[in-house]
Amino acid sequence: MKLSEYKTLKFERRDRILYVTFNQPEKLNSFAGESHTELSWLFYDLVEDKESDIIVISGEGRAFSAGGDIEYMQWLHDNPKEFYRCVREAKRIVNGMLECDKIIVAKVNGDAIGLGATVAVFCDMIFAAENARFGDPHNNVGLTTGDGGQLIWPFLMGYARAKHYLLTGEKFSAKEAENMGMINKALPAEELNAYVDAYVDKLAAMPVQSLRWSKATINVPLRQMAASMMDVGMAYENVSSASGDHLEAIAAFREKRKPVFNK
Repeated sequence: MKLSEYKTLKFERRDRILYVTFNQPEKLNSFAGESHTELSWLFYDLVEDKESDIIVISGEGRAFSAGGDIEYMQWLHDNPKEFYRCVREAKRIVNGMLECDKIIVAKVNGDAIGLGATVAVFCDMIFAAENARFGDPHNNVGLTTGDGGQLIWPFLMGYARAKHYLLTGEKFSAKEAENMGMINKALPAEELNAYVDAYVDKLAAMPVQSLRWSKATINVPLRQMAASMMDVGMAYENVSSASGDHLEAIAAFREKRKPVFNK
């Protein structure tokens, strides 16, 4: 796709820096349908963008991305072939980020939840507003954590912490994320834009090709892990999407009550 053809993202340029913004603030920039599909192609198109060397990703409004959408989950459950398509897209998102040799900087302006958190922490550098929270509630809605969190979270914060947060879905603050090594820095929201701009200006002044090759080299083990884990994680997520517990979680959300899972 040409960048001009994207409907759920907006793009702004400053010299050789491209700012990419998730642009569905009314949905807290959750990924469903068209936005999920566009995200799956984004990083392949960014590689081919001849006018940029550095990418900055952020969200419009008060969230970076709230992740998935409950009503869309129901639709996917009712349309299994569409879920298989989403599985392919999820793999493309992770692989696209790891294979993109341009430096990707996350500017986490608000909550990054579920797939939103996955996208944020697969970036090369992550800076977040102190009021932002991270979390992955897959298990809270009866789904396996298959879209990349199970790969990158243990790599960043260690297995014990990753298991706790991925299994419980408990959210944690940007400052906690910084202390655990999940992100580079948490700072006051009013300072985030200026800090990120100054940081990417430093990157943009460096030799472009050596930056790209350095990133490509550093990402080798992550790419190997993705090749060995993504199919397994997405297969389990596919199976769990057909479970009664997943349907119960959707019903409980609609009815504004606590789910009662099958023991």
